[in-house]
Amino acid sequence: MRVVVILAFLGIVGSLASALFYLMRDKGGTNRTVNALTVRIGLSIALFLFVLFAHHMGWIQSTGIAAH
Repeated sequence: MRVVVILAFLGIVGSLASALFYLMRDKGGTNRTVNALTVRIGLSIALFLFVLFAHHMGWIQSTGIAAH
């Protein structure tokens, strides 16, 4: 589980970095920045849904905060 989440997070950060690179290089001349940010949003939503699914299936447990 930990490896899947780490790989997804690295993909999200990589997509964000490529969007920054395209923003600086193209100066708004192409849609590559928008495409990279769209991929980042898609990966973020997919990771969120995967974590919800994994919690529902019992693969991960929430620890919560102990209230005293």
